[in-house]
Amino acid sequence: MWWRLPRAQWREQKGDGNKTAIRKIVKAGEVPGLLAYADGEPVGWCAIGPREAYPRLATSRTLKPLDDQRVWSVTCFFVARARRRRGVTVELLKAATEFARKRGAKIIEGYPVEPKKQQADAFVYTGLASAFRNAAFKEVARRSPTRPIMRRAI
Repeated sequence: MWWRLPRAQWREQKGDGNKTAIRKIVKAGEVPGLLAYADGEPVGWCAIGPREAYPRLATSRTLKPLDDQRVWSVTCFFVARARRRRGVTVELLKAATEFARKRGAKIIEGYPVEPKKQQADAFVYTGLASAFRNAAFKEVARRSPTRPIMRRAI
């Protein structure tokens, strides 16, 4: 919900309020993200949707839109600890690309981190630039030394 809400609203409804908000989105028939499974168990998740579903991007100095093209955005990931560093993020990116393509997207965009030193997993929730590269994304802008904006034409 972080990217979908103004900061004050996100803080105000932190926890149960944000859980209720995401349930409301799902009950309305919107797909807010994709799940990855291995051996029948969920092992990862990524948020995917049209960029306009994430108004916080528009107010970010670093991640604000580059242009007015219709873009789908991948905004965050979660991968189970036991499955990290095994390509789950790359597979989620490939699935997100196909998901967006089937819904008419021509461009998919992500906002990964490219840390200068080892980072705790909690600080790379938007993904690592290396995973995006491995999923055929190209860097199109960098307004911060560690935060590229990456795109893939579909």
